[in-house]
Amino acid sequence: MFASIRPALFALDPERAHRLTIKALAAWGAIGAPGAAPAPDACLKTDLAGLTFPSPLGLAAGVDKDAEAIPGFFALGFGGVEVGTLTPLPQAGNPRPRLFRLVEDEGVINRMGFNNGGLAAALARLPKQRRGVLGINVGANKDSADRIADYASGVARAAAHADYITINISSPNTPGLRDLQSGSALTELLAACAEARGGTPLFLKIAPDLDAGGIDHVVRAGVKAGIAALIVGNTTISRPLLKGRQAGETGGLSGAPLKALARQKLLEARAASGGQLPLIAAGGIDSAEEAYWRLAHGARLVQLYSALVYRGPGLARAINHGLAALYAREGAPEN
Repeated sequence: MFASIRPALFALDPERAHRLTIKALAAWGAIGAPGAAPAPDACLKTDLAGLTFPSPLGLAAGVDKDAEAIPGFFALGFGGVEVGTLTPLPQAGNPRPRLFRLVEDEGVINRMGFNNGGLAAALARLPKQRRGVLGINVGANKDSADRIADYASGVARAAAHADYITINISSPNTPGLRDLQSGSALTELLAACAEARGGTPLFLKIAPDLDAGGIDHVVRAGVKAGIAALIVGNTTISRPLLKGRQAGETGGLSGAPLKALARQKLLEARAASGGQLPLIAAGGIDSAEEAYWRLAHGARLVQLYSALVYRGPGLARAINHGLAALYAREGAPEN
């Protein structure tokens, strides 16, 4: 079915197509999601940070920024759904156009800039019951005078509503945000968020543009602060060889062109953590085989986003089915 409607979606501006998709999934979820994907095979259940994920496959932040379609995304088969990035105050984000398809590369470039309606509005929309694990991804407002205070405030406000909270310091589209990944700023940030979290697990999301030394620093700081998992990673500002005519647009690159870099950074994070800090892999995951590779090379969970643009809403169901077959044939990955 998706193959038949993809040309019409791709004829639209990417951001408009995305908004239509969110509205459709929200409406589908609101009526009980008829035809929903079956529950993932029991062999896919994964425990992390005291939480049980029905499948290791999760929806990355950035898809459902404002928590509008959570039941719909769970009904597609995701074991975890992460909403946001949400900031303390609403903000419009960067000027349009700010989202670009690289069709020939199966990639996406975005410079959205944490556009969202604010944390309070999103929290009011959260469903009381859900089929999987819900994460809330928090960030700082672009014009904030104290970004660490923004993060601590976001964590404190989200803690009672989320199964876990992700601290996102990896977006390339808010000037200076990635500086929080290094030095004493990271230590101060993690300490403030740890104090604000109550008993809710904290995850930390880092950029794939960190070098091995930077990853080692983040891992050591995360372990010391009691971070429950590290998400590796976000979009990249690097540019591998690309074919798409909009490849020169500024912003973060995601999708298939990110795969090699994301694999490399997962291996570096595994080496740095030595098993002390659970890892979640993101970037270029578009099949059960790729998800299995990440799980077999250090990740406990995986997340996807851009592949949905090219493969459609049936992708989660297909990956769950493929992973169950791979687990039966090759064995469940041990991490």
